[in-house]
Amino acid sequence: MNRNTALLVIDVQRDFCAGGALAVPDGDAVVPVINALAVHYETVVITQDWHPAGHVSFASTHPGRAAFETITLGYGTQVLWPDHCVMGSPGAALHPGLTIPHATLILRKGSNRGIDSYSAFLEADRTSRTGLDGYLAARGITAVDLCGLATDYCVSWSAQDARHFGFAARVIEPACRAIDLDGSLAAAWAAMGGAGVVRG
Repeated sequence: MNRNTALLVIDVQRDFCAGGALAVPDGDAVVPVINALAVHYETVVITQDWHPAGHVSFASTHPGRAAFETITLGYGTQVLWPDHCVMGSPGAALHPGLTIPHATLILRKGSNRGIDSYSAFLEADRTSRTGLDGYLAARGITAVDLCGLATDYCVSWSAQDARHFGFAARVIEPACRAIDLDGSLAAAWAAMGGAGVVRG
């Protein structure tokens, strides 16, 4: 067991799995893979998308707009999503099959109504920090392995930001699934490769 590498389990929540409000194709398949992976890590961090009702990323917040359209906000382009992972809702809960009792932190992101947050490290304004970088550094972590949902959004942004904060980063592809919206998966892998993220 490598004590200097943490496993980041990204957004394995009901709304991103079968029957959820923003289901990632085959999303449930990652659960047993992640459960098996997690036993090999001393430090495991689980993230949850955790939005207030009326969040800026919800299409329903913008009259006349539809899910998967894009708009421009103060911090850049924003994809509009179906309402998902609303604080305290059943859809925001972790997948019931996820079994990682030794996880050391559950980090909730996206709770600022006016800013989206794909990354586990930085919100979409690219300045608001979640504190994860400091938490990992304080535990002596120098590298992160990432898995979860979705490869091309929250996993990708988290991996790139891990590199930004000086961590080695590897995305464990069999433990991830993608949305792949208009070529987003290929673009995400290209961006991750450019940032020095390892595809594992």
